[in-house]
Amino acid sequence: MKILLPLDDNKQDVCITFGRSPYFLLYEDGKETVLENPASEAEGGAGPKAAQFVVDQQADILITFRCGQNAAEVLKATNIKIYKAEGKTYQENINALQKNELSKLTHFHAGYHGVK
Repeated sequence: MKILLPLDDNKQDVCITFGRSPYFLLYEDGKETVLENPASEAEGGAGPKAAQFVVDQQADILITFRCGQNAAEVLKATNIKIYKAEGKTYQENINALQKNELSKLTHFHAGYHGVK
């Protein structure tokens, strides 16, 4: 199972923004890989571009604090499960997911339309 989480600059904390997070953590079978988010500096449409990046990584699960509607549609179309982050660090969230303590993210905002 592949899990992705948006990361802040410190590469430990889950970023509060999905589309413009500087990094993503790819977690698979206990292995952690930090990937640069190619959508972080996009002029517009960062959310859907970041979502496509998640899809391209063949993720099964995304853990994030929030996500825009357009990005969510990209993820839902490929059956990627979206969970709401609860802890500050990626490790806290992975542990919570493994203990079945995270809830699915059900509220998606309209997006920021080019606002950084």
